[in-house]
Amino acid sequence: MTPETTPANLPELLYIQDPLCGWCYGTSPVISRLQQEFAGRLDVSVLCGGMVKGEDVGPIADSWEGLRTSLHEVEEVTGVQFGEAFKALGAAGEYVYDSEPPCRAIATFRQLTQDPARTVAFAHAVQAALFRDGQDLNNPSTYNALLAPFEVDVVEFQRRWAAPESARAAQQEFAAVARIGVEGFPTVVVRIGEQGYVLARGFQPYEQMSAGLEQLLREEAGR
Repeated sequence: MTPETTPANLPELLYIQDPLCGWCYGTSPVISRLQQEFAGRLDVSVLCGGMVKGEDVGPIADSWEGLRTSLHEVEEVTGVQFGEAFKALGAAGEYVYDSEPPCRAIATFRQLTQDPARTVAFAHAVQAALFRDGQDLNNPSTYNALLAPFEVDVVEFQRRWAAPESARAAQQEFAAVARIGVEGFPTVVVRIGEQGYVLARGFQPYEQMSAGLEQLLREEAGR
């Protein structure tokens, strides 16, 4: 579909997640499939909620016992796999669990590209860098390799990531998510015109989320 024939003002699916959320890591393949299957019928955007911020920031050792026990359940329910590198990172206990740096990276990518669909894909890549590959999302150089497939200028990305404006943008995003009443991650909201509909709180398999989305779109078309 060319830009000239793309319908204007499509419904928007808002994927509200956090890069440090294991259930979000399990949900991201579902969102990617929805993005493909519903192409041309709705736009998909990602928002970061800031799951670990402020006083909650600290060594992964502080929360590793709970995290470790949940990994198997997330794998069983969603079908994703957590990498041995991430498990080793958690077991070592020193990694600082902080949502702000990776959320700032996603906000910076969005600002640079002005492309919500590619920002969704980049957010997935950030999650995989941690949960599959055990990379340090607090280290800005981690993002250089993640940017390569998107052909984003690394120098400009790093300049913006380090700028106070990007930190403020991430904080504003956290505040915006809080204002719309999101209490947990992932949450999926569909915006149609001025109306917002919660499609999912927590993980849902593709078939369930797709059926709910089809119903919403049918009801809207019938109005």
